[in-house]
Amino acid sequence: MKYYLVVYNRSRRAIEDITEYDDADEAIRARFHLEAAASDDDEVVVLGAESEAALHRTHGRYFGVLPELTGVG
Repeated sequence: MKYYLVVYNRSRRAIEDITEYDDADEAIRARFHLEAAASDDDEVVVLGAESEAALHRTHGRYFGVLPELTGVG
């Protein structure tokens, strides 16, 4: 399992940054650090997946997949 720290800008509907971690605790510590400095428009999350490709499938809204599939957005 890999852990991905994602900084997503809500108004732009775009990922500002994505960093891969092997260790969940390290990813969570980094999340709290980034969250403290993030704007109110940024969403900072840690997501777990077997690969970045799997992450795209399971969390498509961060990667523009959901609007493409639904025609919304």
